[in-house]
Amino acid sequence: MPSIRRSTATAAALVALLAGTVTACGPSDDKAAASGATDQQGLQIPKGMPTSLDDLKKWKDGGWQNWDKWARRAGDFANPVIKDHWKADRLAEAKNSPEIGVQATGAGSEFDATDPEPQPVTAEQVARPYHQHMAPVGKIFFDSPKGPMVCSGTIVEDPAHPGKSNLVWTAGHCVHSGKRGGWMRNIVFVPSYNDNGVPMKQVGATPSQQVTPYGRFWADWITTSGEWINMGSEDTGNGGSAYDFAVLHVKPENGSGTSLQETVGAAARVAFDTPSADRIGSLDAFGYPAAPPFDGARMMNCPARPGRLVMQQGTPAMNRIGCTMTGGTSGGGWFVNHDGKLTLVSNTSISSKTHTWLAGPHLGPEAQRIFQDISRKFADQ
Repeated sequence: MPSIRRSTATAAALVALLAGTVTACGPSDDKAAASGATDQQGLQIPKGMPTSLDDLKKWKDGGWQNWDKWARRAGDFANPVIKDHWKADRLAEAKNSPEIGVQATGAGSEFDATDPEPQPVTAEQVARPYHQHMAPVGKIFFDSPKGPMVCSGTIVEDPAHPGKSNLVWTAGHCVHSGKRGGWMRNIVFVPSYNDNGVPMKQVGATPSQQVTPYGRFWADWITTSGEWINMGSEDTGNGGSAYDFAVLHVKPENGSGTSLQETVGAAARVAFDTPSADRIGSLDAFGYPAAPPFDGARMMNCPARPGRLVMQQGTPAMNRIGCTMTGGTSGGGWFVNHDGKLTLVSNTSISSKTHTWLAGPHLGPEAQRIFQDISRKFADQ
């Protein structure tokens, strides 16, 4: 986005006018801030941040023209906090994520490394309240050119901040549209969303402490793979799906200095050294499916044995399981029990068009690199 240059006095007046509604995103790299304005303290305002009421309206209501050009690079990310943008009623209105579906036979079935299509596994409801049974899992909400949407995500441990992580794992397509688009907007994570699993039609009238039991956490930085940005498609699975993962660094909307992990009291370990899918005995996939027959109100689980799915020659084999969860599950964690510790080994990326199976990337060197990058970026904070 062409940067908006203003005097520091004007910038300060605008910030005052917004009266605390908008706060700056976290540390930005040099590219992101290269042509941004400055505030009254002389600090760089990251490129793309709203500096006027008109700009703010674009962030809240649209302004997606040429979005695929000005907000697609890694350094173009910006996600200013807009307080109370995601109230319970708007959370309930968010649709399922852009669903990436492929034909039931699997787009990679001609490749030797692809295993036979799995039998569907019926999704099961997770015991409630969620914060007592699967606390690291939650929903991700974001604005897209198609309106407000949802995905799933998982709080993961941060080696730079043991016991005090602010990192959330999800799918790349939940935060960036891939080769034909750019970064989504107003991205927040809600752990243990709708803690008691009331039907979606009741969520808007449910007390906020039950809908958002730990509050809302805004992403102030995100890393996703260059392969997803350059290859990924939100319309259909392809080679980019093998790299469809992302990590959010978040901060609480209420301004609390307490970390996400401390607030929730739980986080999953991430493993980058797991064997290929055909050598994993079993795993459990979690998420909040939002497309019919589900309504996005309940956390669901598919226990299954994974197989392999190659989407494009030369790309890593993905993990694939039988599962009936639908759109909205994207980004949800796939877990194994490793030495008694909940361990994330993949995330939902694509599904069959008939919702009989899900596939997620194998977390190899590329996933480990983006994870280490964001951990190091905030290591001293």
